[in-house]
Amino acid sequence: MELRRLRAMHEAGMSISAIARETGMNWRTVKKYLQAPPAVATSRGSPRKGCIPQTVTEYAPLIDAWLRSDITLRGTVIHERLVDQYGFPGHYQRVKLYLQEARPRIATELGLGPADMQGLHRRFEVFPGAQAQVDWGDEGGILAHFGIPKVYSFHMVLSYSRDPFCCFTTSMDLSTFWDCHRRAFSHFGGVPKTIVYDRTKTVVRQHVAPGRAVPLHPEAIAFAGHYDFDVDVLAAYRPTGKGRVEHQVTIVREHVLAGRSFSSILELDAAFATWVPIRRARVHRTHGEVIGIRARRDHAALRPLPRQPYVVADRHLRFVGKDCLIAFEASLYSVPARRVRPRQLVEVRAGADSVSLHLLAADTSGSTLLAVHPRAKIRGSWVVDEAHWDGLPDGHTRAVTTTVPEPTATQAAAAGSGTLTDWLARIPAAQVTVSRRPLTVYESLASVTPIVPGASKEPVNSKDTA
Repeated sequence: MELRRLRAMHEAGMSISAIARETGMNWRTVKKYLQAPPAVATSRGSPRKGCIPQTVTEYAPLIDAWLRSDITLRGTVIHERLVDQYGFPGHYQRVKLYLQEARPRIATELGLGPADMQGLHRRFEVFPGAQAQVDWGDEGGILAHFGIPKVYSFHMVLSYSRDPFCCFTTSMDLSTFWDCHRRAFSHFGGVPKTIVYDRTKTVVRQHVAPGRAVPLHPEAIAFAGHYDFDVDVLAAYRPTGKGRVEHQVTIVREHVLAGRSFSSILELDAAFATWVPIRRARVHRTHGEVIGIRARRDHAALRPLPRQPYVVADRHLRFVGKDCLIAFEASLYSVPARRVRPRQLVEVRAGADSVSLHLLAADTSGSTLLAVHPRAKIRGSWVVDEAHWDGLPDGHTRAVTTTVPEPTATQAAAAGSGTLTDWLARIPAAQVTVSRRPLTVYESLASVTPIVPGASKEPVNSKDTA
């Protein structure tokens, strides 16, 4: 029991015996504590005499300097750096307690707002048709048992009504991303005035420092210009700026995917289409209206779709192999053998559902198109048109036998009797024509005295001749 309560009861008019009966204590004990002088509270900031000062006090100027450079620096990071770089022997709790006092003080020095405002954001509402938000969801290996290792969900939500759209893909590349936009516009029946994105590489060409204008991807500029909407890119690490679609990703997982099994992308899309009427019949907790009724006003305010869709193709350069195949995304696609050569460079234009192969320069017919194939859904696939291999050896003339064939009449005549003389006569050297001359011709050319038959073969002495 707190002894301070005894003094409060006595000051309220209770006698010592009454306090003893109330608390169950002896009346002498109650009298002892009531007659003792009240304790004087000491300041927590000044250590008592003889106590060892806290270890973190020595590092306080360093911690303050780090907080001045980044007021949001986490305590775990500060403790880790102190231990790693300065050999700090203290526990993390010492750093944590110091930060509770130091962080508000440093924030006041820097002229920042109160710490209580951290983590809060401004709520906003929009007019019908004014805004939509876009985000990706990673659904993992939901179709891995059918050979599809990864499945992604594309989400677009109209900000005014919270009317959702979702479709499932096996890729998040450029062409797939904008093809999902076309499907979403068709689902809503129009185009919102602004679409909010995070800093995905299919929208942002380069990341820049806070406060600077974000350079957009060329295809994002062209697509937005064709469909007449504005691109709004959020600041880094601001997921609350598109909280409507962030929440929608979780809702789809819980209401469409959880507890079910699927065998294809088409089944996933069909499951979402079946759930949409259920979602639209609900009353949204934020705006308090039925989503479907509010969505009618949202759809009516959307901009109309253009007559011609804008098709985005992701372009790459690839070499033609000796087998008339090119490799793209770990799959092989065929090209006509009569129009290419080995190691020739061709352009691959990858759409969401198809892959077209083009020459870098038009041929004699003025066309660059080599082939169009459906895009492979599984890595390692072969997408081949057998007509592209027409004219190439296929091995249909090859044959083997276990008997020695009889020589033809021509081969037998050429072989002759088979003697060595006949063989020597058939070699190429025997076909060379050789001229025949008497030996005197060569002797005269060499200035050598001809040998007369029957004459003496002894050499002539020069002295006898003299």
